[in-house]
Amino acid sequence: MKGARLAGVCLVLLAASASALPAQQWNDSATVALVERGIAARRRAEPDSSLTSYRTHAHGFVFFLAQAGSGLASPPRLVKADELDVEVYWRAPAISKQVIVAWRDGRWMPTDISYHRDHLGIVTNNFGDRIRIGEGDEVRDVIHPLAVEGPAIYDYRLSDSVRLQSRDTTLELYQVEVRPRDPAAARVIGVMFLERHSGDLVRFRFGFTRAAYLDHSLEDISILLENARLEGRWWLPWRQEMEIRRRLTWLDFPARSIIRSRWQIGEYDLNVDLPEEAMAGPAIGGLREPVDSGGPWTAPLAQTVEGVARPVERADLDQLRAEVGRLAEGRLLSGLPRTRLGVSALSDVARVNRVQGLALGAGVAFQAAPQVIVRPRAMFGTSDQRVTGDLRITRQTSASELTLSAGRGITDLADHPIVSGVVNSLLSQEGGRDLGDYVLLDRAALSFTGRLGAGTTATIEGGAEHSRSVRTEATPASGSYRPNPALGVGTLALGRLILGYRSQSLEGTSSTSAELRVEGGAGDRSYARLSGNLGWLVPAGPGGLALEVEGGAGTNQLPAYRSFAIGGWGTLPGEPFRAWGGRWMVLASLEYRFEVPFPAIPLGAFVSTGDRLTVAPFVAVGWAGDALPGVPWRSSDGARPIAGVSLEWFQHLVRAQGGISLHTGRLGLTLDLSPEWWGIL
Repeated sequence: MKGARLAGVCLVLLAASASALPAQQWNDSATVALVERGIAARRRAEPDSSLTSYRTHAHGFVFFLAQAGSGLASPPRLVKADELDVEVYWRAPAISKQVIVAWRDGRWMPTDISYHRDHLGIVTNNFGDRIRIGEGDEVRDVIHPLAVEGPAIYDYRLSDSVRLQSRDTTLELYQVEVRPRDPAAARVIGVMFLERHSGDLVRFRFGFTRAAYLDHSLEDISILLENARLEGRWWLPWRQEMEIRRRLTWLDFPARSIIRSRWQIGEYDLNVDLPEEAMAGPAIGGLREPVDSGGPWTAPLAQTVEGVARPVERADLDQLRAEVGRLAEGRLLSGLPRTRLGVSALSDVARVNRVQGLALGAGVAFQAAPQVIVRPRAMFGTSDQRVTGDLRITRQTSASELTLSAGRGITDLADHPIVSGVVNSLLSQEGGRDLGDYVLLDRAALSFTGRLGAGTTATIEGGAEHSRSVRTEATPASGSYRPNPALGVGTLALGRLILGYRSQSLEGTSSTSAELRVEGGAGDRSYARLSGNLGWLVPAGPGGLALEVEGGAGTNQLPAYRSFAIGGWGTLPGEPFRAWGGRWMVLASLEYRFEVPFPAIPLGAFVSTGDRLTVAPFVAVGWAGDALPGVPWRSSDGARPIAGVSLEWFQHLVRAQGGISLHTGRLGLTLDLSPEWWGIL
């Protein structure tokens, strides 16, 4: 048989009707009978003389991504992408061979990652009876729920049904939930879709228990396998997704790496003669590394990646993690250690400012329960001799986060950073240029964050805080510090509502972000404050157009440490630093980004600074008014426009910016790391 067309599971996307089944008990007789049919179907497929062999082609992507920031809520950024074409051969009873015939890659950020060989091919035979991932380094010999031993070690429950219809057939699939009888054992946990009468496995989405992870840097592994029906008889691979998430084993830091693969399997040639040489050699043969030329590529990799930047399968993986968590019934699934050192940014370990001088800190993160993390941390300022710190207790699920916190901290007045913590410490220590204005806050709060949809969150917070002014205490290596303004106002009861949205393409060429913050306070004074920002990046011609707008306003009794200040570094380079401010502010910028060739500097066998420099001419304008007494920023007396250019180098990690005030002709220069990393610096 030649060119057999995929059918069956594809119909889920076209014509499917789902009907919820009555609530079932674990291991009831009907479910066990269905699972036994599934086990028999796998055994029956092996000696089936009607299918002796097949040959097919798989096209796939392997993405390496980095995700960072508070709560790991921001979309991951693409670091490296690999595109592969693989020839797949199979011979009865269960012998498979894959050959990588085309492979290209690209880097969007510096990396020297290399993958396990089995991450570069598809899964055949639904993993067989023993599941291995990462060539056995990540997961090894975990028993499949449809292995002969399955019913002795797994529980099964019928939860739903789906009817698939086409012109010539109707199939009914039953959704069966799977969990281990011994949660402490190395097992699978997930959901299978079995054909009602035959027991054939059509779809399988699953993760693993904690004990299954051999690599303790593994946060979790999520897998989605879908099969298609051929010739009305055989279910063979059609679409596959896998995501492997890792974090540091010894440090609870808001950063993770992600390996995400997605594969589409093409048409099958059934019962063909496979020469012995095609089946010889390792299970995944062919190319050992990417090549710059050759292959069936019809477009540049960057353009191809952009076309798959938002695969619909992301929703499947998010849903899968939620399902696995629900089936775990509160048990810890992550492979990470329960206790680690804990910091939310590098500046939590060491920083320098004019109020604290050199401040040193440390923290711990303890997994008190599967969804509960306790994070105490403390910091000591060598110049002000003050101990600060806090305690945070967080209960986190796939859709929400509840946090109780209390502590004391030195805080800048800005809602969002205007400089990375690392660069501000260098500027402060070496040149006496501290880009912060600080207040001491004693606070306690209870906050709830819910995920309303893809990229959309809502946070409600209530609490109390006592603010006190602090003065400059430190001395820099050279120069002198400016005085720290008096910002404290006393004790306030507070309520806040924050609505946020963030969407970003995988390779970072388009994005949309928005945030609206509403807050109010009562106590030593009463006030209300509204602020927000909007960011928009879209492709335009050979580059991209980026628009950023932010603003805010407060009532007459707005506390000084909740006022607005703009100018200079991070807002309007070319204007004096935080010269303009008050009870209201508007800031807008528009830039056009494009790349030009630039000499690459090798940093090793696989890493370089990149051969492109991003150039971004921009214009920006700010207004501020209704000044507060006792602070150095004042009303802007109209618009404060600037024009300038930004340069991004080292694959967008380093950003230099120059701006000139169109009022005074004053020039301002900044050099920092990319703003998207400021939250962890």
